[in-house]
Amino acid sequence: MAIKRKATSPVRPLIPAKKLQTDISTGNGDAFNHSRIEEKVGIVQREFYPPEMSNERCKRYNENEIPRPLDVLNSTLDGTKQERERIPVGEAVVHWFKRDLRTHDNRALSMASAKAKSKGVPLVCMFIVSPQDYQAHFTSAPRVDFELRTLEVLKQDLAEKEIPLYVTTIEDRKAVPGHILQKCEEWGAKHIYCNIEYEVDELRRETKLVKSCMDKGISFTAVHDDVVVSPETLMTGAGKQYSVYSPWFRAWIKYVHEHPHVLDASEPPAANPGGTKESFNVIFGTPIPPAPENKKLTDEERTRFAHLWPAGEHEAHQRLTRFLNEKVGMYKETRNFPAEQSTGMLSVHLSAGTLAARTAVRSARDVNSTKKLDGGNIGIAGWISELAWRDFYKHVLAHWPYICMFKPFKYEYTNIEWEYDEGKFAAWCEGRTGFPIVDAAMRQLNHMGYMHNRCRMIVASFLAKDLLIDWRMGEKYFMEHLIDGDFASNNGGWGFSASTGVDPQPYFRIFNPLLQSEKFDERGAYIRKWVPELGGVEGKAIHDPYGRGAVKVAEKAGYPRPVVDHKVSRERTLAKYKEGLGRSTANVGGGVHN
Repeated sequence: MAIKRKATSPVRPLIPAKKLQTDISTGNGDAFNHSRIEEKVGIVQREFYPPEMSNERCKRYNENEIPRPLDVLNSTLDGTKQERERIPVGEAVVHWFKRDLRTHDNRALSMASAKAKSKGVPLVCMFIVSPQDYQAHFTSAPRVDFELRTLEVLKQDLAEKEIPLYVTTIEDRKAVPGHILQKCEEWGAKHIYCNIEYEVDELRRETKLVKSCMDKGISFTAVHDDVVVSPETLMTGAGKQYSVYSPWFRAWIKYVHEHPHVLDASEPPAANPGGTKESFNVIFGTPIPPAPENKKLTDEERTRFAHLWPAGEHEAHQRLTRFLNEKVGMYKETRNFPAEQSTGMLSVHLSAGTLAARTAVRSARDVNSTKKLDGGNIGIAGWISELAWRDFYKHVLAHWPYICMFKPFKYEYTNIEWEYDEGKFAAWCEGRTGFPIVDAAMRQLNHMGYMHNRCRMIVASFLAKDLLIDWRMGEKYFMEHLIDGDFASNNGGWGFSASTGVDPQPYFRIFNPLLQSEKFDERGAYIRKWVPELGGVEGKAIHDPYGRGAVKVAEKAGYPRPVVDHKVSRERTLAKYKEGLGRSTANVGGGVHN
């Protein structure tokens, strides 16, 4: 029986490769011409972002000549701390939910509740639906749907404690800070709390809010919650951020062992004073708004995603408990095999914040035979090390902010001459490349809003190194379709696969999709599930039907022939990478500064 897939978003028409090559070569590959290409193929939306940052400016970030947005926010918070502490509690205290949609173990929510309780005033919570932010960040419609369904659960949980949750849609993203200030003044709130997000736009917005709130006599406090260890904490002996995972992980483990309190749970919010429901009856009676027009799902899609991905923190904790009780012990041995279904399927909850990363680490530690995060059961230790990757990529995002600006971490790779073949990109998006493991993975993504991590690496390598298509197009497509889309982790994964990111796979190491398929889906169970037209192919021919004697079956089923020859593509890719790196050493500057 054929698998019904979620319709993919239309593939934006691409510029012919020959025309793009002319654009790139003109001006010796300067950032201006790259910027034009990014606009034409839809990588960058100029209504939200300025032209490409130059390599020279990236270099200045690396050499600490430009203050990082997180440093500016921390400095602003530290510089106003005493003045903010002198502000008396008003008639309410506000918590601003973002990607922390839970009541359990939420740092800023717990602080806001304690502040409100100290003076016996109500805690008021808020969440802003921002269609432009969703569009600017390529947030997928399934992810927006998951957030809205989670907000319904959260609203009910908070209401049991007489805590109102105000949710509204603000069409203009620039109007969000002003609206927050307006509501604080309306409610008589003198304190507002939120958890820090590490993308550049969000860090700069929080810095501005600290200042604008102070002008109104309001204390704005942003705290670290989305990571176990805050980004500025771990440094090399030379005082720099780690750019390789292994030494970073050793430092992360050491820090948590020496400071175990970072895994302590925050207290849930206390119940509001009696009568709060009457005072805020309009908020309690207002339903969660529908998805913005630019992020709507069909009725069938809404039903499907609600079935596949139940929302809310209760579901998150149930999944975590089941995983730790039933699967984690064999995680190390089975995690790379997509047909085994051996992972926790918790990424959507970590991304939306229905589960705190520290809760996951603490819970795993507590079921282990040791308190050492890198000891005891190898499955538990292995899972904790995978959770740590999430922290690592958040740290990278905070320390190298230009990766938020469509630049690769290895900015010298900017001048690689990518190809922009419309037909091949569409084949990749729709799962009809003729490489069964790639097609199975892309169809899983389009149907579930999710893809197994091993498969994410396989399809990313295939796009960048077999098709030689700009990896940022794949990064964007993932964000537009993943229900668990997280900028830092998604960017980090694509950078690894395309060899342009932090701690990357060396560019001369290129995944062979056939070998990957045979190694991680030996019996072809994953392929047969997602590429049902190959169900009649027997044995190892499932990995390469046209090359292993299953031509008639594949042709009858309408399965496409491979769009490229891997061996030929590999040689072409190696040549292009070498050429691009050669140009980069000769041309470091140029372009428009962000």
